[in-house]
Amino acid sequence: MEISGFGVVLLFLIGGGAFISITLLVGRFLRPNRPSPEKLSTYESGEDPVNSAWVNFNVRYYVIALIFLLFELELVFLFPWGVVFGDVELIASTGGLWGWFSLTETFIFIGMLAVGLIYVWSSGMLDWIKPNPKPEQYKSGVPTERYQELNRKYQ
Repeated sequence: MEISGFGVVLLFLIGGGAFISITLLVGRFLRPNRPSPEKLSTYESGEDPVNSAWVNFNVRYYVIALIFLLFELELVFLFPWGVVFGDVELIASTGGLWGWFSLTETFIFIGMLAVGLIYVWSSGMLDWIKPNPKPEQYKSGVPTERYQELNRKYQ
């Protein structure tokens, strides 16, 4: 009985899945299991967790990440594009027109990226200005003398 190419791939997938499952199962039975509150706490660079993990981040982080992904994704297309457009036989059979067409199209593509970068830069999305928050003025119904009295009491 002969196994086709797909059968070999299926056997490798089954063997890999079995290997991973058996390794995890053996590890589960052999490892010690002694949970404690210290082991179950969140560890972040040696710092103890202080507040909730649901902290609002500055929106600039997301904008920079999206701009980075946009330009990285566009640049990923340039390598396969260069491979396809750099076909020597096609360039020779078209008398060099294919090469000029591909070069022109590549410059148009890079030009669009440049226009996008200029737009993002000129609109200020790449500026990282630290906000200067102003403290709110709260008018309390409790007299200031009462606060000072409490502060003296608990010093």
